[in-house]
Amino acid sequence: MIRHTLRWLLAAFYTFAGYVHLANPAPFLSIMPTWVPAPEAVVLWTGIAELLGAAALAQWASLSLRRAGAIGLALYAVCVFPANIHHFALDLARPGGGLGLGYHGPRMIAQPLVVWLALWTGGVTDWPLRRR
Repeated sequence: MIRHTLRWLLAAFYTFAGYVHLANPAPFLSIMPTWVPAPEAVVLWTGIAELLGAAALAQWASLSLRRAGAIGLALYAVCVFPANIHHFALDLARPGGGLGLGYHGPRMIAQPLVVWLALWTGGVTDWPLRRR
C-alpha cells in the first residue's frame, strides 16, 4: 500500500514538474549551465520526459512499462543533477546567499532519494525493503 501511494505521489510530482517546464521555462533556463547546448530544447524535452515518465509510472496495465518509466525517471534525475548543482552554486553566490542552504541542502540530499524512490515504486528494486 505504501509503495502504491508513493508511486502515485511521485507520478503527480513529475506531472506537475513536467507541466511547469512546459508552461514556464524561464526559471529553468536561468539555472541551465552554459555548456548545455540548445537550452530551450533541453527544457522542453525534460518537461516531456517528466510527463511521459509520470504516465508510465502511474499506469496499471503493464508492469514492464511501469518499470521502464521508473528507470527513465531515475536516469532523468541523475542527468539533471548537474543543473541542480549549478543552481546551488549560482544561488549561494548571490548577495544574501539566495535561497540558502536550508533550501539547497535538502534538495541535494533528496536527489539520490528520488532516484531510489522512482526505482522502488516502479518495481525495479526492492532494496533495502526486501521481504524475507
